[in-house]
Formats: sequence, structure tokens, C-alpha cells
Amino acid sequence: MSLLNNSFWEVFKASFSPDVWKGIWPATLDTLYMTLIASAITLLSGLLLGIVMTITAKDGLHPVLPFNASMGWLINCLRSLPQMIMIILMIPVARLVFGRSYGINSCIIALAASCIPMYARIVQSSLLEIAKGKVEAAKSMGSNNMQTIVRVLLPETLPSLIRGFTVVVIAVISMTALAGNFGAGGIGDIAVRFGFQRFQHEVLFACVYVLIIIVQIIQFVGDLASKLILKKRHLT
Repeated sequence: MSLLNNSFWEVFKASFSPDVWKGIWPATLDTLYMTLIASAITLLSGLLLGIVMTITAKDGLHPVLPFNASMGWLINCLRSLPQMIMIILMIPVARLVFGRSYGINSCIIALAASCIPMYARIVQSSLLEIAKGKVEAAKSMGSNNMQTIVRVLLPETLPSLIRGFTVVVIAVISMTALAGNFGAGGIGDIAVRFGFQRFQHEVLFACVYVLIIIVQIIQFVGDLASKLILKKRHLT
């Protein structure tokens, strides 16, 4: 049912029909799977990379300026690439790892590669906001670098890290929609193949509903977790 031949109200009502949602549910599960795996990879890799960038900086716990400058340059290069170009560049890598360049698992590599640099910078920015006095106090009490990271840096920035990770997860969802153009499946594939190419706008509307609901839930959970931590620390 197209908006070209039908009213908005008719298309809106048709978007809730069982026939439409019969194809939406499997695509939703594919999108959630891609988002979950890619977000987990991004969380671990981005957090590690952000910590390394922070401690190897000039004023860090273990300055290594050439390494820090090289990693910063690489992260900036990766962040400068649009999402579509990143997906295209990751096609050979996906083929090397999975034996094919299309499908859900192949797309996860591109999703993570695009979002890891973003989260690494978010982590680095959060860690740099910690007052140097707290770090110096921990060092004066005999804490080594690892203990300082685990007991001071990460706990102090946890609410900020959660908020930043929420932003990254939402970015991953937007990339899954784009990756549908490259055979990744999911909501993006349904929206493009049926909603756009075949002018089945009721399907497009249904895809929009799903994406909005998923993003709202993720944002709510992220904000709630951050607020609970701040409230526990009596900062709100």
C-alpha cells in the first residue's frame, strides 16, 4: 500500500496488520542480534582502547608519546570514514573471517569497526575529566597503575561511560539499518526492499515503529542506570 495511491490514515492502519508484522518480527530479531554482538565487541574494545589512550598520554599514568600519537591518528582516521564506506571497506575482512561478505555475522565486523573508535574517544574524554588529585592520592597510597585504573578511573567515570555507551548502541542500531543495503538482513533490509523499492509504505511505517521503540528502551535503560549510580553516590 503506497502513499502515492492511498491516504496517510489508510497506510497507517495497514501498518498494524498481521501480514505486515509477520515479516517484521524475524527482521527485528536479526537487528537485535547484530546490535547485541556488535555493542559487546564495541564495549570491550572501545573501553580498552580508551584506557590505553588515556594512560599513555603526556600526563597519563604511563606516558608513551609515540604510541599515543600513532593510536590517536589511527582513531581519527577511522572516525572520519562515513558508515557506508566503513561497511564497504570491511567486506574483504568479513569474507576472510566468515568466508562470505554478506549476512548478519559478516555485518557485525563493520558495525564494530565503525563504533569502536567513537566509544574509545568517549571513554578517553570521560577519564580525562577525573580530578588529578584523586589519581595522585591513589598513587600516594601505593596503588599501581592497574589498581588506579580499576579502583579510581573506572568507578569515578562509570555514569559517564554508561551514557556514552548508550549513544554508541543507538549508533549501532542506525548502522544496522544502513547495512541492510549490503545483504545484512534486519529491519534495514525490510525497509529498503519492501518499504522503498516496492512502495509498500505500510511496511516502512512498521519498521519505523520498531526502531523508535528499540531506541527509546535503550535510552531509558542507559539513563536509568546512570541515574541510579549517581543517586547511590548522593550526587543527585
